[in-house]
Amino acid sequence: MPPRGDRARRLPANERTPIFRFLELTVLPLMWLLTKIRREGSGHLPRDGAFVVAPNHTSNLDPLVVGIAVYRAGRSPHFLGKASLWKVPIIGRLLRATRQIPVQRGAVTRSSDPLRAALVAAEKGFGVIVYPEGTLTRDPAIWPMRGKSGAVRLALTAGVPLIPAAQWGTERVLPPYAKWLRPIPRTTITVRFGEPLDLSRFEGKQLDGKLLAEAT
Repeated sequence: MPPRGDRARRLPANERTPIFRFLELTVLPLMWLLTKIRREGSGHLPRDGAFVVAPNHTSNLDPLVVGIAVYRAGRSPHFLGKASLWKVPIIGRLLRATRQIPVQRGAVTRSSDPLRAALVAAEKGFGVIVYPEGTLTRDPAIWPMRGKSGAVRLALTAGVPLIPAAQWGTERVLPPYAKWLRPIPRTTITVRFGEPLDLSRFEGKQLDGKLLAEAT
């Protein structure tokens, strides 16, 4: 059973940038008013080097919550995002400052391939958060749907740990596809990081559809 209430850890020196300190001083207090985020299993995240986190997806609030959990576990969070967001003045500057990963929707080219973009982040030693479902769950009971191969493919291609994560509670603050928050009562959200998955039997093999489906 993973430890409960994991203590916060500092970012490695190469990830300790002023923007994350600024966000810690501004975003975290606001989130504290809205919810309590409890982390479990933070020790499963490596202290340095690249990794992939694969969480479930129940609410549009998930990226913020999982990002905070990864940050408080001592690593900077990096997500794939629509390239169009980088054109929005304030949001774009924030995304660039935190070194998020732009992905061009539509036709995939060498410069817009999501896997290639994430591999660049992995090569820099960052942690990349990839939602296997690729969208909010549509399961009435909020269970995960069938996963896509992106998280596994990235981990195997980059040769980095793949860490499963489960989070629950965000759907009570912002239900799936809802537009308004439910701040009352204040909710506890739990984010649990699991042990890195053993993908050794897939390593060194051709990443065709059959292998990726099995690994996923």
